[in-house]
Amino acid sequence: SLSPMLSGRGFAFRRKQKIEQQYRKLLKKRRQVHSQQDDQFTDTYPEHLKHLYLAEEEKLKKRRRTPDDSVSSEEKLNKAADGSGIYGYVCLSVSRTCTFSSRSVVTQEKFKNKTSNQKAKEEYEKIKAEHARKKEEAEKRKQQREEAQRLYKKKKMEAYKILSKKTKKGQPNLNLQVEFLLQKIQQNT
Repeated sequence: SLSPMLSGRGFAFRRKQKIEQQYRKLLKKRRQVHSQQDDQFTDTYPEHLKHLYLAEEEKLKKRRRTPDDSVSSEEKLNKAADGSGIYGYVCLSVSRTCTFSSRSVVTQEKFKNKTSNQKAKEEYEKIKAEHARKKEEAEKRKQQREEAQRLYKKKKMEAYKILSKKTKKGQPNLNLQVEFLLQKIQQNT
């Protein structure tokens, strides 16, 4: 009942169609996401406040170019505002609050957000300091151990010299051994 054209179009063909459909869906989603991102970065200001935002932008651009402290901020704002004196005044009051908040945010971000390179350098410095501290401690312990061993060997040698002394006939000198034991008992008590 099947025609020769349709034979051989079994599960593999359906799977291929399904994958193609999923791929098309994915492409469509990506296009939507890109368009949303593009919209996100374009400046869309509300129409009735547009002049304020533009004046603020101009002011910030001028400040970046030439930091002129001799001219007062009010004059700068009045120059930046495109309208009459009323708009300039409104712009002044709004932009002061805007610049203040943006400045504080920028300074906080500068202190809070560090680049990965700065973080890596700080981490490296911490690790380096830690290694140096551990090395010093190990060196101190080694010196203390060597000092303790030297003292121990010195005492052992003195004890050996006392205990190994012989009389003229070659017998062990018991008087010296008894004195040594007496000294040891007195030190312990």
